Amino acid sequence: MTTTLVAVMIVLLLLGFPMMIPLIAAAMVGFFFYFSGINPEIMIQQMVGGVKPVALIAVPMFIFAADIVTKGHAADRLLDLVLRFVGHLRGGLAITTAASCTLFGAVSGSTQATVVAIGGPLRPKMLKAGYTDAFTIALTINASDIALLIPPSIGMIIYGVVAGASIGELFIAGIGPGLFILLMFSVYCWIAARFQGVPVEEKATWALRWQAIKRALLPLGFPVIIVGGIYTGIFSPTEAAAISVLYAFLLEVVIFRSVKLSEIPDIAMSTGLITAVVFILVAAGTAFSWTISFAMIPQQILGGIGMDQMAQWEILAIIAVSFFVGCMFVDPIVVILILVPLFKPYVQAAGIDPILVGVIVTLQAAIGSATPPFGCDIFTAIAVFRRPYLDVIKGTPPFIVMLAAVSVLLIVWPELALFLRDVAFGY
Repeated sequence: MTTTLVAVMIVLLLLGFPMMIPLIAAAMVGFFFYFSGINPEIMIQQMVGGVKPVALIAVPMFIFAADIVTKGHAADRLLDLVLRFVGHLRGGLAITTAASCTLFGAVSGSTQATVVAIGGPLRPKMLKAGYTDAFTIALTINASDIALLIPPSIGMIIYGVVAGASIGELFIAGIGPGLFILLMFSVYCWIAARFQGVPVEEKATWALRWQAIKRALLPLGFPVIIVGGIYTGIFSPTEAAAISVLYAFLLEVVIFRSVKLSEIPDIAMSTGLITAVVFILVAAGTAFSWTISFAMIPQQILGGIGMDQMAQWEILAIIAVSFFVGCMFVDPIVVILILVPLFKPYVQAAGIDPILVGVIVTLQAAIGSATPPFGCDIFTAIAVFRRPYLDVIKGTPPFIVMLAAVSVLLIVWPELALFLRDVAFGY
């Protein structure tokens, strides 16, 4: 059965079908050819059940908020704030890019929106300053992936729903690793600037810095509202998503007036299309996961390698490698939907904190988004920067190594992710 399902998926992928079709087709083949005695309605129930959890309501709302702020002026204001404070340092423009991607990720929660909003204006400036194009593009797409760790994170919402983990705790736990990655990238930017002979920019006056602070105060309200609201218990992650939409609307339409009221329906339509793709993937992934679980394929594979007898760090290492490889080839949402239910029993049996697993899984999704051959941010960069595939991926290896190192660090030192969670929720 395993061979049949894999063959069906590979053939359909090679024929150019989108990922949702191979998933549904493989699940249907497995169901009708190997479970002929079971009512077919169960398959529909599984697909509907996959998109039924209330927590998934947050997904379209965070996407809608991200679309509104991407259309508006929030990115420019955040970029200007960072540039005024670190632009004069060695590698300051590169550090500005990394920090701006992190800040805008905390506003939008979208890696691809961050590539567009930050990479568009900063890439020409970095090239003019003397940075190589390979370094510039690689920095942009990898720093944008910090958005998957900094709340709001769609990947964490999907993981929380599938694993039954607290989305609020996941949001808080992702902050530490996200900021640590930003620090690593900043150090690398300083080193790269020295090797590439990039000159130091003029230091901004405190008058300009204060002006940048005032302009960025309102956009910085997004992470404050989301993280602060969840931390204080004022509202749940789902309610935070609704508040973020309202805040984005007031900010860009009413206060900044960068988005016209007549443009909101088109933005909502774009959000609807993206949400439809995400939810179809969720439904298809849930059906496929149920099929292989009912056939006990995961138990045969994982039991064969003795995973039930491994230490915690060994289980975490296998999870990290499995998600890293999977996200290189398949959309991270699909990988989360398929693999999380497979590893969940072993995580529970070993007594591993599911929040730690969620951060490690989300980090692998971040790495996969910028890793060849099929990282989604790679293709976003190709479209935005109009550069060939090989040019876009040329500078990515150092960043992948750094992100992989953080994965190892999380396994051997879980407090990097769990410290803030423990403080915030009183563990």
